[in-house]
Amino acid sequence: MKITALLVLKCNPDGSDPVVLATAMDVSHFGYFQRSSVKEFILFVARTVGKRTPPGQRQSVQHEEYKVHSYNRNGLCVMGFMDDHYPVRSSFSLLNQVLDEYQKNFGESWRTAQADNMQPWPYLNEALNKYQDPAEADKLLKIQRELDETKIILHKTIDSVLARGEKLDSLVEKSSDLSAASQSGSFFVIQWLGCCG
Repeated sequence: MKITALLVLKCNPDGSDPVVLATAMDVSHFGYFQRSSVKEFILFVARTVGKRTPPGQRQSVQHEEYKVHSYNRNGLCVMGFMDDHYPVRSSFSLLNQVLDEYQKNFGESWRTAQADNMQPWPYLNEALNKYQDPAEADKLLKIQRELDETKIILHKTIDSVLARGEKLDSLVEKSSDLSAASQSGSFFVIQWLGCCG
């Protein structure tokens, strides 16, 4: 599971190209000579999908093994470029967090932006790194993962107890065999003593 890029855009209601407000990209998994083309492609797709995401809407667009998730909150739009294995719910949870953080840091200043702002926003880079693990973005997924791990440990514990129980059962059977044998052995010893004595 991989997040390749997060972008915040101002989506204009008149249908003109969205203005890029902040970006964070990790294209290190692409070839060195492909990286600049990949960045250009990400910007192109972000503008295209952002322009076509109506206010108040969320959407996901599939392209080969990648998905572009978009959320437009009254003109402030956030995009996430993830691989196909990144859970959709975690994606939108992350996008929601990014929008909340952007509005907390910058308020409504984005509404007056007329040109792309390519200055780095440290939070976006931190989010790109931190949320590579979808459980960090989605608390329910994190709880589910912990429950699954607990369930696996519990199953292993039960299996080991059952295995030990089976071993104990065979020991008990052997001890009851011994006990029966020793009881019958002592009966024979008593009979032998009785006839000899």
